[in-house]
Amino acid sequence: MAKLFEPITLGKLPLANRIVIAPMCQYSAEDGKMTDWHVQHLGNLSQSGAAILTIEATAVSPEGRISYADVGLWDDETEAAMGKVLDSVRRWSDMPIAIQLAHAGRKASTAKPWDGGAQIAPQDANGWQTVSASDIPFLAHENAPQALDKAGLARIRDAFADAARRAARLGIDAIQIHGAHGYLLHQFLSPLSNTRTDEYGGTLENRMRFPLEVYDAVRAAFPANKPVTMRVSGTDWTPGGWDIEETIAFAKALEARGCDGFHVSSGGLHADQKIPVGPNYQVPLARKVKEAVEAMPVIAVGLITEPEQAEAIVATGDADMIAIARTVLYDPRWPWHAAAALGAQVKASPQFLRCQPRALKDLFTAG
Repeated sequence: MAKLFEPITLGKLPLANRIVIAPMCQYSAEDGKMTDWHVQHLGNLSQSGAAILTIEATAVSPEGRISYADVGLWDDETEAAMGKVLDSVRRWSDMPIAIQLAHAGRKASTAKPWDGGAQIAPQDANGWQTVSASDIPFLAHENAPQALDKAGLARIRDAFADAARRAARLGIDAIQIHGAHGYLLHQFLSPLSNTRTDEYGGTLENRMRFPLEVYDAVRAAFPANKPVTMRVSGTDWTPGGWDIEETIAFAKALEARGCDGFHVSSGGLHADQKIPVGPNYQVPLARKVKEAVEAMPVIAVGLITEPEQAEAIVATGDADMIAIARTVLYDPRWPWHAAAALGAQVKASPQFLRCQPRALKDLFTAG
């Protein structure tokens, strides 16, 4: 049997295979509230045959959104809107659903990507004042973020916990905390964006402090039988920045706290990053983390597009699971096609059983 289609357990959550649908921002929310777009988008992906579907980066407070069109989970209205979407998706799919909880920090207050994606000034429509570990903007010409004081840190930490409790009420199966791609928690981790002189800056231990506090708050607020994972950039791809050795230290600290999974991405923190983009370009980072931790599952991501490529990653032990994002946006039935290519089976809803190719009579198992 193909390793990619062997079951695995994430914490106490059993998964049918090792394919994760990674979170993908859709920039289609209204005042933080999911819309009918999300019914279509998540409903489509819930029929893909993957092991678990992750809801896009979901801001824990309004100023934590990347753009004004991002999804949020910070009040009863955003919770109700998400609940309506989840009710529709779950009516037709029993795929486990995770959510990525996030705060964009200094990379917030932007236009939609198809409108250029530039930062919107606080005084302009759809803009607001951003916050970060220090008052260093992502780009030199942008409005500088406000450095968070102790009260601000407590407010954001509490917002993550509150969003976790709301996720639990919605019956969400797992939480991924966003600590990657240059967003707020990554801004605390990297010495390029964190120049604080208090207990939250300077040494690696200090720079890890706030992200670990957020993890602890989320873990305490979410049911103990449901997994909480962390997504991290394995390197800033910039001299003097966050690197793989620090990533490993962070992974070990999380594993010691009982973290249920570690997603290894990269970059997004600094404008001068030099990323060697190509197939599997982030897999060596995942491999180094997996070699260093004891048992915490490690998830690889980044330009994983071919079934044989994904199979090799998990079969050789580079990672325990693989995550796909743009790949599955382009081909929402990628797990079906991977199962067909690797001689495996994949779950399909009964409405789709009759589309099974004649030459692949054992491809589908009834959902």
